[in-house]
Amino acid sequence: MQNVVKQKKDHEQIKREFTQLQTRQIIGIAITMFAVMLCAVLYKRSGVLGEYSTSSLVAVQIVSIASFIVFTSYNWRCPTAENSWAPTSISAAAINARPGCAN
Repeated sequence: MQNVVKQKKDHEQIKREFTQLQTRQIIGIAITMFAVMLCAVLYKRSGVLGEYSTSSLVAVQIVSIASFIVFTSYNWRCPTAENSWAPTSISAAAINARPGCAN
């Protein structure tokens, strides 16, 4: 009986942790999209918030997207192995062999 309660708690904890990860990811998407769209608007309507060079706007967009990629790889790491869940050179069997990372 105690095993069933522990498994249920583990399942509920996993659901809460996943919801936190997903929420952070959605916030990251919103911030990145806002930055990229703001740069696009500033490029098209240069008088809105002052004059900005095209190269600086492109640089801000590239940095925003690169930052989002780094954030995503950090956000979706395996909590027990401290590695990213993203595909790497490690085989899937080796990743799934780690406790807590198997599907």
